[in-house]
Amino acid sequence: MAITTRSQLLYSVSSLLGILHFFFFSPSEGTTLSKHSTTELIHRDSPLSPFYDPSSTHFDRLHNAFQRSLKRINRFKVPNRGKTQAPMKPGGGEYLMKISFGTPPVKVIGIVDTGSDLIWTQCLPCIECYKQTIPLFDPRHSSSYHTIPCKSKFCNALDLEAAKCHHNTCEYYYSYADGSHTAGNLASETLTLGTKNPISLPNIVIGCAHDTAGIFDKSGSGIIGLGYGKLSLISQLGTGGKKFSYCLVPTTKNSTSKINFGKSVVSGPGVVTTPLVTKAHSALYRVTLEAFSVGKYRIAFAYKGDTHTNRNAVKGNVVIDTGTTLTLVPFDVYDGLESALGKVIRAKRVRDPNGNFNLCYESIGDKIRIPIITAHFKGGDVKLRPVNTFSRVKENLICFTMIPNDFALLGNLAQTNFLVGFDLEARTVSFKHTDCTQQV
Repeated sequence: MAITTRSQLLYSVSSLLGILHFFFFSPSEGTTLSKHSTTELIHRDSPLSPFYDPSSTHFDRLHNAFQRSLKRINRFKVPNRGKTQAPMKPGGGEYLMKISFGTPPVKVIGIVDTGSDLIWTQCLPCIECYKQTIPLFDPRHSSSYHTIPCKSKFCNALDLEAAKCHHNTCEYYYSYADGSHTAGNLASETLTLGTKNPISLPNIVIGCAHDTAGIFDKSGSGIIGLGYGKLSLISQLGTGGKKFSYCLVPTTKNSTSKINFGKSVVSGPGVVTTPLVTKAHSALYRVTLEAFSVGKYRIAFAYKGDTHTNRNAVKGNVVIDTGTTLTLVPFDVYDGLESALGKVIRAKRVRDPNGNFNLCYESIGDKIRIPIITAHFKGGDVKLRPVNTFSRVKENLICFTMIPNDFALLGNLAQTNFLVGFDLEARTVSFKHTDCTQQV
């Protein structure tokens, strides 16, 4: 980050908050989660969400979620050298989480993102911040707040340039693909998770943002990165704790989804486990999807350099993401799925008046029969039910919610009513079909 007037002001803020802590504090390299913690994942269109608009119908909210997905799709990019770039539209996630920062704890609302790896919230004093509904976090009132020195491994995790280190205080600049950014100090702070039995986690590295600009939602105060990177909340939970699981309820249900930290055990009949595939400079969760099948029709993913035999899929060819509603598949795979579905679904095909989807059917009531689509992952098969692959977008219209794209991604609709568990130490993801409304 070049030294500008704004940068100098940011450095002054760093000095003011950092010098007091530097000589007395050596940050812990992560924390340890002694027991698991469960909290609520609030869908942004839920009545419990600060984004909820009571004047919108269910179909309006669904359409808006589809539009957010289409915008988010283009944000998945590889970070640039010299600055950290998140592959998402800021504020574009679909789930919110209430957490607390500091001692005494101050509640904030963060947008959950499994596609990025920084936890950050807007802080006072603020050089330039977007207006948010709840008060900004003031680190001067927290006894557990400490800035991170430049030699910390967490500071190095951001690939900072020399200009971003001032008075031995580590500063970050985190940009998003649409030009939005957040900048401030990296700090160690106590983070409190959980609703019924809250757990306090000391020495969690966060971004304390004193400069934010771009498209951010005023009802949220920052982003909770749950990705694979070194600075994500999951990666900081320490040995034995780098696990989490969630269970997403259908949007038609009046219930709240759950996320569990420090526990990813998905056990019992029907569990499918597949390896996580890591890529350099990427916080994304990737798995290998070999094929889909619809009845007797099998649609294989091509492997690199071969689009004919399709015997082996490229490792890590699909991203698992909670922040995108739709599922994305390669164009040739989509064509195969659309052809196979057209052969087995006995209903009148109609156009989507909103132009979002290619494959839609007239559906009066629940008379139409939608086949199960089997996802053949490396390690096992996951059966996607109609709730995972089709949505009722209007009263008498249902549409196929997989869309063709150059980027392959398993969105949150496809994960609905599955207990999905991530184990970063074992490098696995597990799926189990579950009634998520019954999760506690």
